[in-house]
Amino acid sequence: MRKIYILIALALLISLFIYLFYRTEKTLVTEVFIRLISINNYRKLKAGVLQMLPLSDIVVYSLPEALWVFCITLTSRTYYFEFYKRRIECLYIPLLFCVGLELLQLVHITNGRFDFMDIGLSAVFWILGRYILPGKAEKHNLITRPNLKMMVCLASYGIVYLAHVFK
Repeated sequence: MRKIYILIALALLISLFIYLFYRTEKTLVTEVFIRLISINNYRKLKAGVLQMLPLSDIVVYSLPEALWVFCITLTSRTYYFEFYKRRIECLYIPLLFCVGLELLQLVHITNGRFDFMDIGLSAVFWILGRYILPGKAEKHNLITRPNLKMMVCLASYGIVYLAHVFK
């Protein structure tokens, strides 16, 4: 289980790196980082990173969401919740979340641009997260007494707010 958390941390750090140095300065996480090190230091650091490590548009714009979907799939797959006496597997929420966010971008309810590549890459990473560990794990009700694993699962959903772009 420790390997899964290391994998999650690595995926989130890669996403953070991309958001900090390749995406707009208007994301919440980048604005916090700028306040910590100053705008001048940030711009110098960003220029150095961009020069040393150029990345393709797919990596910059689609990979962070796909990695996030991978992480929340890993943290969600052992949970379910009940809704009107029906058992809903949390494993499927990341995929629905991804498609839902893209549709909200399509109709301009949220910031961003609709992109089929985001959905496709996220679907691939959802499949990886779904099948990375063989065997059947015991499912737990998400709406029970909180524990560390449950808090990590819920926090992984909240991380998407750090990528929010302010106008």
